[in-house]
Amino acid sequence: MNSFGEIYRVSLFGESHGPATGVTIDGCPPGIAVKPDDFMADLSRRQSGIRGTTERHEPDLPEILSGVFKGFTTGSPITLITRNRDKISSDYDEFKNIPRPGHADFVAKIKHYGFADFRGGGHFSGRITWGLVAAGVIAKKISEPSDISAKLISAGGSADINNAINETIAGNDTIGGIIECRIKNPPMATGEPFFYSFESAVSHLIFSIPAIKGIEFGSGFASAAMKGSEHNDPFIDENGTTATNNAGGINGGITNGNEIYFRIAVKPASSTGVRQTTFDFAKKEMTALEVKGRHDACIALRMPVIIEAATAIAMADLIMIDRGIHGVRKY
Repeated sequence: MNSFGEIYRVSLFGESHGPATGVTIDGCPPGIAVKPDDFMADLSRRQSGIRGTTERHEPDLPEILSGVFKGFTTGSPITLITRNRDKISSDYDEFKNIPRPGHADFVAKIKHYGFADFRGGGHFSGRITWGLVAAGVIAKKISEPSDISAKLISAGGSADINNAINETIAGNDTIGGIIECRIKNPPMATGEPFFYSFESAVSHLIFSIPAIKGIEFGSGFASAAMKGSEHNDPFIDENGTTATNNAGGINGGITNGNEIYFRIAVKPASSTGVRQTTFDFAKKEMTALEVKGRHDACIALRMPVIIEAATAIAMADLIMIDRGIHGVRKY
């Protein structure tokens, strides 16, 4: 399954070292103003370039193939692609027989009977999140006036992110991080009971992003050590404003109008330069593996805008389920 959504339906395609990667968005309302430049602010945030990110530099320019006419969405499926330009596929030759520990190399080979494109991680690569970010740009327009903002708050277990990254680069290793996402001015009463609650819709999409290992809303795991009288958020006015926000803006899986916030755990990238002892499936013996090539020391640095996009996509779908297409048109 490479698609998500009931109405605002997003389908990802492409491989890391293939000709292009992209996204098709079905169910987008007509009349939303869209031009190629609208995508560049968020796509640029996803790019590498800062210290601790890969040396692979892709222009990431979006090509709109369908669904937009004279600067507005038409109501038909929108397809966007970006060409893969900066590829060094030879970096991945040895992983055919020695899959990287922690990566999807092994399971992809088994699941797809050895036919999976292993170059750069193929369809399992973080490169595929380009399509998520592109779809998130339009989803943010649908979700207006909500403001979705995510940031990296720690890396490698430290709030001193720069120092943690410098130490990791010096050790030729990788680290993960914690990202916090906040939604100001969220829609009221968005989310469906049980199987498509706000948390479950967002979590479903968040966990589809490579390297995500955990998510908590509001007080999260800390709530397990709290009493009900401590965790409850008393109402203080007729608008439903609460004195505290341990629920993270969600009750019963439905948004209550208060600020929504949650945190995401990002694991270290699997492609580490530190020597590891693992199995050679061709020689059927243990061997030493040192991953070469261009990889992120801290993939979490590039993750906040992807988290925002995933959140916006889930929220746009829930808004359209609740209000229908005609409730979100932007003429």
